[in-house]
Amino acid sequence: MRLEAITWERLTEALADRAMAAKAEDGSPWLRIGVDGAPAARTGELAEQVAEALRLRGRSVLVAGTSGFLRPASLRYEYGREDPDTYYSGWFDTGALWREVFGPLEAGGSGRVLPDLWDPVTDRATRSPHVELPPGGVLLLHGPFLLGHWFPFDLSVHLRLSPAALRRRTPEGERWTLPAFGRYEDEVGPAEAADVVVRADDPRHPAWGGLR
Repeated sequence: MRLEAITWERLTEALADRAMAAKAEDGSPWLRIGVDGAPAARTGELAEQVAEALRLRGRSVLVAGTSGFLRPASLRYEYGREDPDTYYSGWFDTGALWREVFGPLEAGGSGRVLPDLWDPVTDRATRSPHVELPPGGVLLLHGPFLLGHWFPFDLSVHLRLSPAALRRRTPEGERWTLPAFGRYEDEVGPAEAADVVVRADDPRHPAWGGLR
């Protein structure tokens, strides 16, 4: 894939313009956008920037992170606190994401989305109220491993880090997670699966492959 330099500002505007022109493939009145990448890629920052650009264009937007849909500690740490295989396939409650986030945004759904479910600090349910997205609203979900679960994204963005950049930008205490991202690359191939790929090795100088 050929990549060209772009600024985060230009990238944000391009993604917002694409979202404004896009329609949900299943006929839903809501648009679902995924911003995929390792925590070191700061997916939440791009999601918030795109959300703000869409709000300025008159769209209602909900930004949610998969960090709010972790499974309880007893399940995450069943095989130890630093097991990369469990991190890859057992940390995030994909069933809850389907039920509480994507289900309500299907065609004929209620539009009432739960923005988060579990607080990893207290290891208890957050009890956050539902947020009702009006027709025409946009969900921006960000976090790691988004592209391996058949989530119904209408636009997907992958923030790609080379193995060296991923190691360099991941705090030392979290580097035990790195094999999980290698497995993700091998099993899912996020750069091939995403609609938009952004190389973010140097956060000051991103590059992208354009809009597919």
